[in-house]
Amino acid sequence: MANFEACYEKVILIEGGYRLTEVKGDRGGMTYAGIARKIWPKWEGWDKIDAGEFDAELTGMVRTFYRKEFWDRILGDDIGAQAVAYHIYAFAVNAGLKTSIRICQRIIGATPDGIFGDKTFRKLDGAIQDEKDVRIFTTTFSLLKIFRYKNICMNDVRRKYDQVESDQKFLCGWINRVQEGFI
Repeated sequence: MANFEACYEKVILIEGGYRLTEVKGDRGGMTYAGIARKIWPKWEGWDKIDAGEFDAELTGMVRTFYRKEFWDRILGDDIGAQAVAYHIYAFAVNAGLKTSIRICQRIIGATPDGIFGDKTFRKLDGAIQDEKDVRIFTTTFSLLKIFRYKNICMNDVRRKYDQVESDQKFLCGWINRVQEGFI
């Protein structure tokens, strides 16, 4: 069975650790430990951050958030292959839960509805029988992530130049995320 702590520690490093950031052009706006304020405005950690309380309790709130909002919703504890769970989880953190689940569902031949329920779990469990299956899944998942990132940048051509420049500046970082899954 997959281990949340191992996946979490890897993802929190990719997300920049326990730092408050605001990168010009990032649609998520202000983020703390990868949690975007625009996307998660009701996360209780924002109250502590606004009060300047960067402590162990806040770190625990981040861990709890990632487990509840991503890991538990992909049934991470029940996935048999650590690498498979990592890929689904890490991309859910980066691109959104439904997006990550849909990619998983396309690979395993499940209906791509963005919901990780019993049917998806059974299909995934049946598709991953050995290390070869794990390599095929993770490689395919990684390629589909790169295609998604490319499409984000290509679709920006229709928007203002400054936004195109903004999304393209993230492309190398996004591709680095894909490579992190193989380290």
